Amino acid sequence: MFYWFLKFIALGPLLRVVFRPRAEGLDNVPAEGAAILASNHLSYADWLFMPLVLSRRVSYVAKAEYFTGTGVKGRLQRTFFSGSGQIPIDRSGANAAEGALISAKGVLGRGELFGIFPEGTRSHDGRLYRGKTGVARLALETGVPVVPVAVIGTDTVAPPGKKFGRLARPTVRFGEPLDFSRYEGMAGDRYILRSVTDEIMYAIMRLSEQEYVDVYASRAKADAKKAARAGDDEAPREGDRKAS
Repeated sequence: MFYWFLKFIALGPLLRVVFRPRAEGLDNVPAEGAAILASNHLSYADWLFMPLVLSRRVSYVAKAEYFTGTGVKGRLQRTFFSGSGQIPIDRSGANAAEGALISAKGVLGRGELFGIFPEGTRSHDGRLYRGKTGVARLALETGVPVVPVAVIGTDTVAPPGKKFGRLARPTVRFGEPLDFSRYEGMAGDRYILRSVTDEIMYAIMRLSEQEYVDVYASRAKADAKKAARAGDDEAPREGDRKAS
C-alpha cells in the first residue's frame, strides 16, 4: 500500500507537476504478467521516473544498507525503500549477483515487473556502456520477455556526483518486447548470454540514441578517475611556476 501511496499521493503528483515526464511506447509494456524492464542508467533518479509513468508496480534490487539503518533516519529510509518497491541485496559479497538473481526471480514468479540496469552502475559521462550478462541469464531462466527502456534527461535533473541539477522534462521510452525463447535451456552458455545481452543493449542504444562503448561502466569510471588523478599530479604547483 505504501508504494501506491507514494506514487499517487505523496510523491508522484509532485514529480508529475514539477518535471512533467513524458512516456513513449507504453503499449510495449505488458498490461499483466511478468516482464523484465531493462534500462540505461544515467542518474539515481531513473528508478523514480520509469515507474512513475506506468500504471503497474516495478521492483528493483537496492543496497542492503538502505534497509538496515538505525534510529529515526534508518527507520524512515527502510520504510521508504521497502515500500517503494526496492528489494534488499548485499552487493559487497561474492554471491551478490546470485542473490540479485534469486530476488528477481521471486518478483517475476509473482507475475510482476522487474526493473534492471544492465550496465550495473550509472554512466559517468552520458554514454551507454557494455551490459552485464545477468539480465540475459534472468531472461533465459525465467522465459519472460525483456522490454528495453531508455530514460532520457534524468542526468540533467540529477547529474552524476550531484543530488540536484536543473529543471528538465525527462522522457521514458519503451521499446518492443524482446523474445529469447529460441535460447531456451541455454542459460549456461556464456556465449549465448553475451549475445543476448548485446542484443538488449543494442535495443536500448537505439531507443536512447546514446553513444555506445564496449567497456563496462565500472571500468570506464575507474579509468576516468585514474586519468584525473594523473592529471592533477602532473599539473605544475604554484612554487614550480614561480621558479620557472
